[in-house]
Amino acid sequence: MATVITKPKVTIDPKIFREIQSKTQEMGQVVLHFLLQNNSAHPSGIRIWPSTYLYDLNSSHVSELVHAENITLYPTWQSIGPFTKTYFSLYFSGLPRSCSAFQFEECCTNQAGAWSVKRIDRNNSDVYFLQIS
Repeated sequence: MATVITKPKVTIDPKIFREIQSKTQEMGQVVLHFLLQNNSAHPSGIRIWPSTYLYDLNSSHVSELVHAENITLYPTWQSIGPFTKTYFSLYFSGLPRSCSAFQFEECCTNQAGAWSVKRIDRNNSDVYFLQIS
């Protein structure tokens, strides 16, 4: 049984709050939400390789995939029906504060159709919506 409660009042020492806030910003995540449209009259399959990364276009920093929702990881295929829209999300480790644009790259060997977006301009929320067709 669940109980609804009101938001409790919490008092945090300002010094500790500033320290926590700075660490949260440094360790943030980047979220990419995808809409995939299968425009074919035939079923299709999708999956994401764990070797999928975000590359900071201004430095050598690489953010790693840490979680995937509503999409299977290699080697398992996920079936997509004909003329079907599918939504999935990928979560990556945080980008450095200095990053203003990044590249999304699925790195896979001997596989055609790896997903790639050459430039994504960074926003304040680090949440992005992408469409694949």
